[in-house]
Amino acid sequence: IYLSIYLSIYLSIYLSIYLSIYLSIYLSIYLSIYLSIYLSIYLSIYLSIYLSIYLSIYLSIYLSIYLSIYLSIYLSIYLSIYLSIILLIYLSIYLSIYL
Repeated sequence: IYLSIYLSIYLSIYLSIYLSIYLSIYLSIYLSIYLSIYLSIYLSIYLSIYLSIYLSIYLSIYLSIYLSIYLSIYLSIYLSIYLSIILLIYLSIYLSIYL
């Protein structure tokens, strides 16, 4: 009787310690794997969405500024050349008629 009580107490203590250690190790491994997978997926999705929004806004602003500057320079040069040619032709015709 004494041995059976002793063995039952010993086994219960041993099993509780073993199960707690095993469960803690298993849970830590499982949680680390689960969290790493979940975080990698979540971060990749979040980063892709954030980067797409940021890049679209940045590119639209950059392109609009770049295009406005480019168009203003191009139009000023083009208009100056065009107007000078038109004025030259007009003046030459006018002078040839009236002189």
